[in-house]
Amino acid sequence: MNPWRKQNGKSMVASPRIAFLGTPEFAVPSLRALIAGGMAPSVVITRPDSPVGRHQDITPSAVKVAALDAGLPIAQPKNSAELVAVLTEHKITVGVVVAFGQIISSKALAVPVDGILNIHPSLLPKYRGASPIQSAILNGDRITGVSIIKLVEALDAGPIVSQVETDITDSDTAEILSARLSEVGAKLLVETLPRYLSKELIPVSQDESKVTMTKQLLRDDGRISWQKSAAEINCQFRAFYPWPGVFTHIAGKRLKIEDLSVLGGSFEPGLRPGQVFEFGNGGMAVMTGSGAVELKKIRPEGRTSVDGSAYLRANKNLTCEVLT
Repeated sequence: MNPWRKQNGKSMVASPRIAFLGTPEFAVPSLRALIAGGMAPSVVITRPDSPVGRHQDITPSAVKVAALDAGLPIAQPKNSAELVAVLTEHKITVGVVVAFGQIISSKALAVPVDGILNIHPSLLPKYRGASPIQSAILNGDRITGVSIIKLVEALDAGPIVSQVETDITDSDTAEILSARLSEVGAKLLVETLPRYLSKELIPVSQDESKVTMTKQLLRDDGRISWQKSAAEINCQFRAFYPWPGVFTHIAGKRLKIEDLSVLGGSFEPGLRPGQVFEFGNGGMAVMTGSGAVELKKIRPEGRTSVDGSAYLRANKNLTCEVLT
């Protein structure tokens, strides 16, 4: 069925000229959902190809690859002026932004007559900013979601058009949750866009008294403080997987932790936070401020990954060490 018409055949809204703005894999499900729903964009706008990997090979974005596969027009503006020109040239009436990665100026916002919608992976006004998915896991939240807002100049501050909740499970890492939210957002988008354009959905201002902000993550954010509880450290690991990852130091050398789990039960009295001890059948465990964790997979500085138990067997003196 044509998404721009009601079932009785009466026109709901003139078919819009849509610009889709996105860059990483997170945005691809939304682009594909628009195409499958009969709302293919008039132009797909993504960031310029960029160097990737050890050899810095010039690589197209995931969104560009998906747009090429679908045979859609593509634009890769380098700055705000070029973005305005693209929107104007294609006579865009509404935009959809999903992790575009560039600031959208007031001039660009003013081009589409119906504005620009943005998919944000949190229940706004909670977790505005650069790391909403990681922040939700880090803080031990049990529920998160996706918000679709109408973009304004202020960061993630636009009025809310629609929202949907989803659970955060104990096994969710940022990678897993991000993939799920990208699909949730795609489904919400195709349900929302026709209703928004027909004025069935009216954007509602965010409650500024409930705003929380997130920050751009840095590599050093992954450093573990062993004074925290085992549950908090587990949340940190899951929130920062796969990037920036979590790490500690042993005998002055960096130790990256690639897999860990919270241990149940009681432990030997007198263990200090950060102290390594053997658990069960040779597992490598570390005491925390409350409880303990098992380091199931680690990567010592300058070496390849290894099971924690194997590392402990090869370094029996570690049970005297305190990680920092």
